[in-house]
Parts: sequence; C-alpha cells; structure tokens
Amino acid sequence: MGKKIEEILAERILVLDGAMGTMIQRYNLTEEDFRGEEFKDHDYDLKGNNDLLSITCPDVVKAIHKEYLDAGADIIETNTFSGTSIAQADYGLESNVYELNFQSAKIAKEVAISCSNDKKPRFVAGSIGPTNRTASISPDVENPAFRHITFDQLKGAYAQQVNALLDGGVDLLLVETVFDTLNCKAALFAIEDVFETKGIRLPIMVSGTITDESGRTLSGQTTEAFLNSISHISLLSVGFNCALGTKAMRPYVKELAKKAPFYVSAYPNAGLPNEMGDYDESPQEMGSQLEDFMRSSLVNIVGGCCGTTPLHIQEFTRIANKYPPRKVPQLKKDMRLSGLEAVTISQESNFANIGERTNVMGSLKFKRLIKEDNLEEALEVALHQVEGGAQAIDINMDDGMLEGKECMVQFLNLIASEPDISKVPIMVDSSKWDIIEAGLKCIQGKGIVNSISLKEGEEVFKQHAKTILKYGAAVVVMAFDEKGQAVDYCDKIRICERAYRILVDKVGFPAEDIIFDPNILTVATGIKEHNNYAVDFFKATKWIKENLPHAKVSGGVSNVSFSFRGNNIVREAMHSSFLFHAINNGMDMGIVNAGMIEVYENIPKDLLKVVEDVLLNKDDRATERLLDLAENIRGKGKKRVEDLSWRNQEVEGRLSHALVKGIVTFIEEDTEEARLKSARPLDVIEGPLMDGMGVVGDLFGAGKMFLPQVVKSARVMKKAVAVLTPFIEQEKTENSKAGKILLATVKGDVHDIGKNIVGVVLGCNNYEIIDLGVMVSTDKILEAAKKNAVDVIGLSGLITPSLDEMIDVAKEMQKNNFKVPLMIGGATTSKIHTAVKINEHYNNNTVVHVLDASKSVAVASKLIGNEKANFRADITMEYNAIKENYLNRKLEKEYVSIEAARDNATVIDWKEENIATAAQLGVQVFEDIPIATIRNYIDWTPFFFTWEMRKRYPAILEDEVFCEQARQLLDDANSMLDNIIQHNWLSVKSVIGIWEANSEGDDVYLYEGEKMIETYNFLRQQSKKSKSNRCLADFVAPLSSGKKDYMGSFVCTAGLGIEKQLAIFEKDQDDYNSIMLKAIADRLAEALTEYMHEKMRKEIWAYAPNENLVNDQLIKEVYKGIRPAPGYTACPDHTEKLKIFELLDAKNVIGVSLTENMAMTPNATVSGYYFAHPEAKYFSVGKIQHDQILDYARRKNISEEDVRKWLSSNI
Repeated sequence: MGKKIEEILAERILVLDGAMGTMIQRYNLTEEDFRGEEFKDHDYDLKGNNDLLSITCPDVVKAIHKEYLDAGADIIETNTFSGTSIAQADYGLESNVYELNFQSAKIAKEVAISCSNDKKPRFVAGSIGPTNRTASISPDVENPAFRHITFDQLKGAYAQQVNALLDGGVDLLLVETVFDTLNCKAALFAIEDVFETKGIRLPIMVSGTITDESGRTLSGQTTEAFLNSISHISLLSVGFNCALGTKAMRPYVKELAKKAPFYVSAYPNAGLPNEMGDYDESPQEMGSQLEDFMRSSLVNIVGGCCGTTPLHIQEFTRIANKYPPRKVPQLKKDMRLSGLEAVTISQESNFANIGERTNVMGSLKFKRLIKEDNLEEALEVALHQVEGGAQAIDINMDDGMLEGKECMVQFLNLIASEPDISKVPIMVDSSKWDIIEAGLKCIQGKGIVNSISLKEGEEVFKQHAKTILKYGAAVVVMAFDEKGQAVDYCDKIRICERAYRILVDKVGFPAEDIIFDPNILTVATGIKEHNNYAVDFFKATKWIKENLPHAKVSGGVSNVSFSFRGNNIVREAMHSSFLFHAINNGMDMGIVNAGMIEVYENIPKDLLKVVEDVLLNKDDRATERLLDLAENIRGKGKKRVEDLSWRNQEVEGRLSHALVKGIVTFIEEDTEEARLKSARPLDVIEGPLMDGMGVVGDLFGAGKMFLPQVVKSARVMKKAVAVLTPFIEQEKTENSKAGKILLATVKGDVHDIGKNIVGVVLGCNNYEIIDLGVMVSTDKILEAAKKNAVDVIGLSGLITPSLDEMIDVAKEMQKNNFKVPLMIGGATTSKIHTAVKINEHYNNNTVVHVLDASKSVAVASKLIGNEKANFRADITMEYNAIKENYLNRKLEKEYVSIEAARDNATVIDWKEENIATAAQLGVQVFEDIPIATIRNYIDWTPFFFTWEMRKRYPAILEDEVFCEQARQLLDDANSMLDNIIQHNWLSVKSVIGIWEANSEGDDVYLYEGEKMIETYNFLRQQSKKSKSNRCLADFVAPLSSGKKDYMGSFVCTAGLGIEKQLAIFEKDQDDYNSIMLKAIADRLAEALTEYMHEKMRKEIWAYAPNENLVNDQLIKEVYKGIRPAPGYTACPDHTEKLKIFELLDAKNVIGVSLTENMAMTPNATVSGYYFAHPEAKYFSVGKIQHDQILDYARRKNISEEDVRKWLSSNI
C-alpha cells in the first residue's frame, strides 16, 4: 500500500494542477459540443458550463488532466468547480448534478491511476466551488438583513455534490475560492455529514481568496479570522488561490504559514488580468515568485489558478524539487475566535469582556427596541458595547412575545452588514436549541454558544456538543445536570468535571474551546443560604483552572447584584469588586456591560469595604450593612462615555465624519441644519455629503476601507438625501453631479451582488445611481434611461442567457436612436463577447466591458468626461482588432442547409397511421371551472422552487433540511387556497380550440370545413445530426398524405381579479402573502393547463378516451401528445402567440391580452398548441442559419429584420 498524502507532504512540496477553464478555451468548443447527444434538446443554452463537459466531452477533460499530470502535477482537481445544484440552476441542470460530479471524479481518477507509480503517486481532489450566492452579504443595499441563500440550502447542495465526488473515487476534497466563510462552513458541515453517513473520512483542503488590497475576503474577514473560522475541522491544508497574483498573495500566505496548524497551499493566478482580461505572467515569471514562497518555507502545496497552463505546472514542479516543505508549527492550545477580525484568548490575555446589552432578558431598552422593530437603534446598542471595550457580544432573543428564531436571524444578518460590530465574535445566547442553531447558521466567524448543559441528560448534551463542533464554535457549559443547578462549590466542580470528561474524552471537543459557567448567583438577598454564592464561584473557578486543562471560565456578572436593581452605584461597585476577585481566581471572561464598569480603585472605600464583606461572606451582618449604606447613595451610576468630540465640528465636518464612519444617529438633524445654512438644498449634496463620499471612495480605492464599510456609508448617504429630496423637488433644480448612471441586471437574471458593488463605488465618486434591480426587461431599461436622462447605461448579468439580453438592449438602443455609452459587466461577460457580439449592434456611442467595480469609476469618467471622443476611438480600434482576431480563429460550425434539414425530417409512415377523429371541433370557452377541482392538478415542485427550496415534491416534506419549513409553507399555501375559493380572490378561465389540420413543409394549415383559416409557422433544427432534424410540423399529417389530421390551441389563465387582494396585502406591507398569492396563481394557471389538456385528450379531441392517470403521472407527462408554448425551445417565435390569441379571441372571451413584447397579462397565464401524435416530443430548435431566416421571413411575410429581432437567441 502506497504512502498517504499526509506522509508525502511531510517529505516534499506537492504540486497542484493549473486552470481547467483556460485549457478548455483552447478547444474552441461550440454549443453543440457542450450539449452532446444527451442534452441536445435541453431548454437552456449550455455553452460555458465547463463542468458539463465531463458528460458531453469527456475526452477533452481527460486530455487536460493528462497534460497536467505529464507536466508533473501530484494533485489534479475534478472538473466540478460549479458542480452544485445552486450553480447548475443557471443552466437548468439541477437534476444532473450527481452524474456530473460522479463522471468528473471517475474521469480524473482513471487518468490519475494511469499516471501513478510507487515513486510518484497521483491524487484526485474533488473541486468544490463557492457557488454564485453569498450567505453573509445581502444583495440588496436597502435591506441588509436579506439573504439570497441560506446555510441549509448551501449545505444540502454541497452534500449532494460531495456524495457524488466520493462515489466517483476522489482521494481528497478541496473547498476552494472561498469568498464568504459562511459558505465554506456550510460546505464543511455537509462534508462531515456525508462522512458520517458513509462511514469514511478523506483529507480536506480549504482555499480562500483575498479579493482586493484591503487584504480581506469579500465578506470582510482578515486572514487570521478566516483561519480561525474553519480550524474546527482537522484539515489537510489551508491556503489561498485566485483573485491576486503571486506577489500580492505573499503576505497572506506568510501569515497562514506562521499561524496554521495545517499544511499550507498557494495557487495564485498568472498575475492580474490585463486590459484584455487575459493573464500575462509566463511560467518563468510566476515560477520565480513562487520560488520565493518555497525558499522561505511558506508552503507545502503549490499550483496555479486562472491563466495557468501545463507549462506553468512543469516549471513549478522543477522548482518544488529543489526545496524542502514547510514544517507545520506546534501551536499553543489557545481559544481562537473570530468575527471579521481574530480574537485570541490565552493564559497571557487580559480578561475578555462580553457585551451584555444586546440581550432582551437583561436589557429593557434592547427588548423594547426589538419589539418596536427599531433595529437601527438596536444596532447602536451593539456598537456601543464594542466601542466600550467588548471583545465579543452576547445576543439573546428569548422573550415570550418575540419570535425568537426570526429575531435572532434578522439581527445577526444586520450585524453582518455593520463591520464595526461584526469585527468581534458573536455569542449566540438562548435556552432554546433551535434558536442557537439558527444563529450559528448566520455567523461566518468562530463564535460562542451560550449555552448547553447536562440538564436533559448525557445523550442530548453530547449531540448538542457534536453539532456545535461541526458549526465551528466554542461553547459555554452551564453547571446544571439532571438534578438541577449547581449552587455550592461541591456541585459546581462535580458537574463541570463530568461535563469536561464527556466533551474531551467522548465527543472530542477541543478543551481550549470549553467555557464553564459555574453560575454567578445573587447575593445579599436576606437568605442565609445565598451568602456564600460568590465565594463558591471564586473557589470553583480556581479549581477548574487548576484541574481541567485549557478550559475557560465565564459568567453573567450582573446576576450577582440583582438585589440592588435600581441602585446603579451599588451595582457597579459590586460588579467591579466581583470581577477583581474572580479574575484573580482565574476567570477568563464575563458577560458584562463593558461601558458601565467602575474602575476598582475608584470605588469609594466605605462602599468597597461593605461590598467585599458581602461578596466574601465576612460575617452574617454584611448584607445588612450594605443595605443601610445603599439607602444613602442611590443614583444612576456611571454613564458610558462616548467620544462625541466630532460633534463639536461645524456641520459640514460632522456630515463628512458620519459618512466615513457610517454613523446614522445624527444624520437627519445634521442634514437639516446644513440645509437651513445653505442657499439651496442641493448645495448640501454637492458640498459636505459628496466630500464625505469622496473620502470613502478614496479609502476604498486605496484598500483602506472594505466593502461592508462602503455599503454602510452609502446607507448614511441615502438617509441624508432622503431628508433633502422634498426640498430639491420643490426647487426643480437639476443636479450637477459627476453624471447619472443607470444600472440593471438584465431580464431573466437575478444576480446583482456585483452590480450593487459597482453602484456603491460609483456613488462614492459623485455619480447619481439609478438602480433598476434585477430581471429588468429591455423596454424598462430604455424607458427609465429616457425618463431620467441618464449619461450612461450599465448592464449586468451572471448567467449565460443574459448575454443575449444584453445584445437585445444594444439593438434597441440603436433602433431608438440612443446616444449614451453602454457599460457591460458581470461574471458571464467578457471583453471578447462585448467586442464580437454586442459592439456591432450599437454604434451611436461607446460600448465597453468593465472588468470589475474597481475599474468602473475610471471607465465612467472617460465615457462622459472631456476625453470621451479619444476614449471612444481607442475602444473602437481595440474592439475591432479583438473581433477580427476572434473571427479569424473561429472554427466553422457544422450546420446543414434548410433543404437538407427538411430531407432529414422526422420519419413517420403516414400511410399506416390511424388518426383519431376529433370529437368536438371549434372554439370552446370554460369560465366556471371550480378552483377546488383545479387544485388537485397542482405540481407543487415549482412552487417550492419559487421559495428557493430546490427539492422535488413530495420528497421535500421528508427532506432533512427542508421538511419543517416545507410543511409550514404547504400548510400556508393550502390555507390561502381555501381563502381564494371562499372569498373569490381570483378566477380561472380557459379558451381552447381544435381544427382540422395538415402540414406542408414546416407550416401547419388550419381549416374550418374547406376554408383555410390560419397558418402556424414553425422552425426546424439545422445543426448537423445523425438522427432527424425536427420541426413541430412533422407531427401533423402532410397534405400529400391525403389524410385529415387535427391540431389544437389554448389560453389558460388564473390571474383574473388578483390585483384587488394584492393591493390589500401590499397596503399592509405583507410581502409574504403577496408573494404567496402570486405563486399560487402561477401554479393554478399551470394546473388549469394540465386539467384542460386532460380534457382535450379524453373528451374534446378524445384521442385517448380511456386514459386513467393520477396527478404524479400527469406531471411526468406519461400521456400521449404534447402542448408546446410559443417562445420556448421547440417553437421559439413569441409572435406566433398573436395567431393563437386571434383564433381564440382570447382578449374578449377570457380577458387575457398580449403586451408589445408578447408577454401575457395577467402574468399567471399559459398559452400553446396541442399535438396528439405519439411521436411528438419536446425539443430545442437551436441555432438557425441565414437560409432558414430568409425562408421563415418569406413564409410569415415579415422582414428579415423582424425575424432576427424575435429569434435573436437562435441566431
């Protein structure tokens, strides 16, 4: 048996492979290559989905693996960077995730085995990418508590991927390019779950990415904070990859080398991307920089990320053979916590304050703020705790009048958007396990759970501890057991010792992450048995520190003084004195109001003496003496001292300070003061507000502020502008900002993190931003651009179909004679695509690709500044050169002529066909369809997808992750359905028709008697195929057969009357029920369509009168015939809807109409065709060629230009 990878890493530096994407690009693969045979009829464009090539082009993937192994790589990654259901949802391939990952692992393993020998074994790392969602950052600047993805959704997706990778035979797992540590923690949790289920364990590598010059991850963590957050798992290695070039990565790798108890990896990009988006560093240049890493003993694993090739790996291998590996340091057993920044608690540390005022059980003010939903002031409470010296903050939402779980999640998400708060670790505090777990799913750092105990028995205690360990948190253990709370010294040490042994010996919990709370109980109550409570705590603390190695001691200090509520002077003296003695006995930390602790030396001597007599239980009369003294010294006690010296500045300085620091407390009053002082309200924006935002922009550009702080500043700016807006409107004065920029994520795309960042950065540089949000149609973009007289339009997109939408916007801008520049950005975009595909459609101004947010300001200033003419000329020359080069290198795609495609049509022997005679011809309207009947036809799976719960119904109701939420959601939906039926919130209607029909070529003629009443025009596949080139017309008997056939059409709607109830929900700001009603209307429209199709098959057309299917079989479409919809893959021309609507008179008979863009209103409407032939299948037409474009224009009697407009995605 060969050596394990851990043993080899102790002997030599190992080399990881290079970029898969870079190598794939060299093959110039086409859409058809990506589809292969298996996905040839898939509804989505698949080009660019590199992971899919493991199924459709396995030889390409295998060849790339072989090149890297031949170059000397010891470890190759599977082709699964985007292999989660979350990432594959962009391509509609969620159901193929297992096969994709399994095949990728299998291919890599086969190649690795073929290249292995005893001297140089090769290993396969299962690549697990970060997905395209972030769990720690809101995509909505206006709603910082919102999240596009949850921990559980991430965990479920990762578990699915890991299962397949393990089944495929990987040797280790690599969680890579981590930009949000909470995503990474979800992946690690999923991995541990799968390991436990399968009874195996493989090595795990983790690699993060530093995104900019601030030296932090995108979610804001420092290197050490990132390391602390993931060190709860026994990793094989930790490191960094991507984003930065080798040289820029060095300081962060150096810090890992010093502090990581694991092996360290580094696989940077081949430098930073140049102005063309390419990577320039040669193998020798990059190798010389990596050699410095190896010479300095910083790394154990090296490799390459974006832009690296086998030649790079060959050079790294040559160099790696010259140097010994880094030795893993032996670190002290200290408690290493983290928020955005690291906090280490060691023997040498000072006492750690844990802020207590964000606890609804301990602070009446905080509880009131939470109940009033005054979350901004609640955040100020948290901020004051940190500013007052708290090294962590305790969050507790346990109140009978609060929804504790929801409050905890919302508040923690809000804290994540406040870097001045979230820089410290979070203590998730609750007596309810579900609230604790919900809180752990929100924090990316390493926090603390407060608390667990043996109260419910040893098994529950162990299970909770194991789960906390998987989340990566330290734990407070209360001195409780099955008998109750420990109140005296003997019970305290007995319970703590028992808990320690269980945690360390049976659970494997790190001793340094165990915090005992031996119960700080109230003294001076007048009850004799309570007099020794403080002494027992001090003694227990000393015993724990001497007998339970590395364990910590904490407690809620305010408990000790509850007898003196209302007398803050006495309470503060008691707290300070108690801490003095507890710390001297070894107490490490405590839950304390950090801003309201009196200095021990400053306590008046007479008060200190009687307080200490009580705490140390000097005699039986100590309590009485303290009570007597307290009567004479009542007062409010020490106030938190906040540095408000900046408030002494002139109002202009105060506004600038508030913007830079993100302080909202005084912004409204300061803005109003500035308005009254200024000649015009606009002067306030153009003066102090923009000065402050200018400082923010400069700091961000220099890497001295990071994204969460910038977003916070932007929120302050918006509050100030909101104060001024009514006065500006009154003056009707034009703003003289640097420029007005419209930003939109194009239709069909919901990703907007990058767009939001660009908006914030541009806003910080004096640009007015008009953000239209996500899924914005072309007409809305252009309408808003005109209405707001914008200077620049910026389009964003992440998924591949967004590229076609951007082309459409460019075309419409040209058509509508727009004159403004067009910026293109987003992960799916590129300079080449912009130059080749978009630029040619808009020539009234500059079209330019913007690589990332850091480039946006420079580009915007050039687009509308004094040098805009020169910039446009330069871009035009550059993009023309890019396009010419691209076209010269482009491989000829294989298509056939339209005539050849028709010669290869679907073969049906019509002579042998027995065509059923339609029972009822003509148009029929159905208006009184009971919704109670239609609800039985609902396919609930898409309903759950609407709510981002991507599991199939009914399995989701038993799903480990989703079951509870899914059941509640289904209950709510059915309750609403009951209300819809009872109160007539909406009605469902349908109009259907069936006519005699025959095909000729790619057209279908409809008849009433001998009269031809309409021609449906269809399109045919033109890609070169070994099988048939399909067209829907193939499934209708041709005229030449002499046989009479039939064809139907339908329009079904469930959205009639919905507006009234939606208005009620929206007036109440009831987003949940508003979304629910829309989602149910969509499901009812589809259910009605299913119901009417069944009626068509069994009664109206009656070609399947004996069909007897249950709903599950209907959903799986096991019946005979299809009902394709215009605008979808088999018939992509939306304008064919016009014929359906005219034939059925849909607007007049059921109240459904078409917009100019062929969208149906109400939204909850479905239209389409009925085909009955058993060979009729759904398929994708794909790309069509010029000859079919001309033929189609002739057949429809429209211009070629119109054909190209409506079929742009097929051309």
